[in-house]
Amino acid sequence: MRLDKFLSQQLEISRAIAGRELRARRVTVDGETVRDGAFKLHPEHQVEYDGNLLQQQVGPRYFMLNKPQGYVCSTEDTDHPTVLFFLQEPAVGKLHSAGRLDIDTTGLVLMTDDGQWSHRITSPRYHCDKTYLVTLKSLLIGDEVAKFFSGIQLHGEKHQTKPARLEVLSERQVRLTISEGRYHQVKRMFAAVGNHVEALHRERIGGIVLDETLAPGEYRKLSEEEIASVGLAREA
Repeated sequence: MRLDKFLSQQLEISRAIAGRELRARRVTVDGETVRDGAFKLHPEHQVEYDGNLLQQQVGPRYFMLNKPQGYVCSTEDTDHPTVLFFLQEPAVGKLHSAGRLDIDTTGLVLMTDDGQWSHRITSPRYHCDKTYLVTLKSLLIGDEVAKFFSGIQLHGEKHQTKPARLEVLSERQVRLTISEGRYHQVKRMFAAVGNHVEALHRERIGGIVLDETLAPGEYRKLSEEEIASVGLAREA
């Protein structure tokens, strides 16, 4: 990779500004000042900017984040803070969420810069189940398990939802597993049966389960097994 491109990605600046920083002698490679933006950078090189080491990115990145309320999953938003706030990673703007959550929904968010990997999570062509812990406003009637398994007719939708698994935990709390990702699907499904979602927390995406040791706002890298589990998803 060219040195000016590397600086542009790491510092989130334009190539032109990166060239200016190089000419200002603010960049060293293996302790030597380099001013040429076309300098060929190799993985073993150590690059420093104003004395601060810049880590070279090797391969795609995969993280799980325990998302708190009040943050959106977009990479940019003029009105609300984004989940990128929590990720202390180089070139953080290159990451995106593989399956978004609403601003008031908490729990598992997967962050990556691997577009093909995230496509297997979000595309309706693949069976990638998502499991949510749902807290409801009203008491359950008793027929919700059968209704959700049969499919729910959402307002404004032509087709019913695919069969969903509903596990009743208490009179107002359930665990719901769905294989689709329609707009506000969980909230709309319960609205269709006369109830209202008060709290929504995602626990699982495919074979990846939210790490219980992660406090809201904390994140960690995915294991090799977790990353590979997404590649095992089969087409619908």
